[in-house]
Amino acid sequence: MDRFDVKILDVLAVEGRISVTALAERIGLSKSPTQARLRKLEADGVIQGYRAIFDPIALGRDYVAFVEVRLTDTREAALAAFNRAVLEIPQIEECHMIAGNYDYLLKVRTHGMSDYRAVLAEHISKLPHVAGTSTFVAMQAIKEDGVTPVPPSA
Repeated sequence: MDRFDVKILDVLAVEGRISVTALAERIGLSKSPTQARLRKLEADGVIQGYRAIFDPIALGRDYVAFVEVRLTDTREAALAAFNRAVLEIPQIEECHMIAGNYDYLLKVRTHGMSDYRAVLAEHISKLPHVAGTSTFVAMQAIKEDGVTPVPPSA
């Protein structure tokens, strides 16, 4: 990857629906080489796909909690069982195995505190091998999805 590929990725991270012509103008190349680079980035798996990003606040899912999870068993079979079960809970947006006093960190998005409490009690606490959890409530999202939001024009 060279500086043009990096520029392509930087632009697409914020403007995924930009036309190839506009992308070419933004990175300083003509349309044909830009399109060829874009296809290569897709073929190489650097660009894994395109998706719509929804406003969670508009959908009423503005309550975000980060949950540390400690397991009773960390052998491979227990980890695999936990990993499979996490995939079935739609309110869990992210799940990361971590090093430290806990085994996993979950990002959970719900409609509010009572909804979160239900997800914790009925789903997260019942995941395979869960020994305990600790919750941290997010007050404000400054940066999500690896993208720094562009401030609205004044």
